Amino acid sequence: MTGVEVLPEPDWLAREAAHVARMRRWTQPHQERRARGEKHPVLDFLFTYYSYRPSHLERWQPGPGVALAGPAARRFLDRKGYVSTPDGVLLDPAGFGEGKVRTAEFVLGLLTATASRAPRLSCFGLHEWAMVYREPADSVRHNQVPLRLGSAGTDAVVESLDIRCGHFDAFRFFTDSARPRNELTPSRETQIALEQPGCLHANMDLFKWAYKLDPFVPAELVADCFELAVEIRTLDMRASPYDLAALGYSPVRIETAAGRAEYARAQAEFARRAAPLRYRLIAHCHRLVRAADPDHGPL
Repeated sequence: MTGVEVLPEPDWLAREAAHVARMRRWTQPHQERRARGEKHPVLDFLFTYYSYRPSHLERWQPGPGVALAGPAARRFLDRKGYVSTPDGVLLDPAGFGEGKVRTAEFVLGLLTATASRAPRLSCFGLHEWAMVYREPADSVRHNQVPLRLGSAGTDAVVESLDIRCGHFDAFRFFTDSARPRNELTPSRETQIALEQPGCLHANMDLFKWAYKLDPFVPAELVADCFELAVEIRTLDMRASPYDLAALGYSPVRIETAAGRAEYARAQAEFARRAAPLRYRLIAHCHRLVRAADPDHGPL
């Protein structure tokens, strides 16, 4: 088959085993906590807000245009979208239908627009504070852990600083009292116009955009985006109003000038590390969209 990369069985089995071991570092503890009915205010987000199942995160796939050689590859035929060819088992390009094409086009537009902008580093993680502003204690999202400054102290921080959140999927969780305090009013319609590469949530969302195209994205790229999201989520919650010291998370005290400077430095570093992942996803979406054009050729 023209343009297909053939992976010998020992090579792809090694990649598969490495991926499974890498992801089980995160999926296994999550599943054990869930079996005990135990919540984790930092890490649960990666499996609840993001809808990719732990079993899918562990699952390895080579992505499009790669044939898996050898008899062991026949088990991939039990998955939807894989076909047997003279080169080996590979993803059927016909499975990249209209819905996937639309997703790839949206992701391509969003990530290209985001990559074209300079990072803005002046939000200081106040989105998490705005999600609890003037909220009754029993309604706070992570009410199993205390607020570092208490309710009144948390509200005072929100009232003393400018809120500059441009990420719709953070803004939509603001309390009703906090929304008018935001300098922007992001919406789904303005997402492409507002998203920028300094935003922690935009960089965590690279994981979402990778798995939305599953199985037409190599598992290693999904895993790279996931592991960056884990680190970003940790900063996100260390800078939040919650007291997570009992779980081993030291606070980034954004209520102070030193804490805001620390946050901005970490934010800039995550923007730097997210950039190559964003460009890898952009290149992958270009390939998928181009290959879906009947005048261009197969994946």
